[in-house]
Amino acid sequence: MLLDQAELVLRERGIDALSLRELAREAGVSHGAPRSHFIDRNALLDALAERGFRRLADAIGAAAAQARGDYRETLRAAARAGLDFAVSDAALLDLMFAAKVNDPPDAVKEAAERLFVTVSEVIRAGVAAGVFAEHEVGRLTLLWSATVQGTSALVTSRRATIDQARAIIDDAIAVLLSGSLEGGASA
Repeated sequence: MLLDQAELVLRERGIDALSLRELAREAGVSHGAPRSHFIDRNALLDALAERGFRRLADAIGAAAAQARGDYRETLRAAARAGLDFAVSDAALLDLMFAAKVNDPPDAVKEAAERLFVTVSEVIRAGVAAGVFAEHEVGRLTLLWSATVQGTSALVTSRRATIDQARAIIDDAIAVLLSGSLEGGASA
């Protein structure tokens, strides 16, 4: 419940509005109650980041699983799931990647790794489909991730519309699948 309330505050008012005392007030509990779950504000932020990484991994994995059959559709569905998450939870996404930078706790590292593994599995499905070579998985996972995250940043900063972002994603997937990367550096 506290994390749900914290996400709502983050989404509606931003990270600066998040405090344990304010969270307790809005949740209708004593001001000391959140401290039984989070030692301080940083622990709350880490818990939000961990939760965000897990939710994003689940969304991408579920979208890819539902689109199985046509690998282009698998990539598109997974990318759109990432884009949709970023648009609906831009502040959380910012928090997630900021939390990953400065020696995050193990739980945040593990959740971020889970997201990376999920994306790698989406790319690895391209190996099984005969689209990519096994040695390309690491490099293409990073490329796919950078494309989705960068495109999402364009939308959340209002430099691109969601329709433009979807077109960018579709174009990037077309390039990725066309073999245009064949001459690129190996991972």
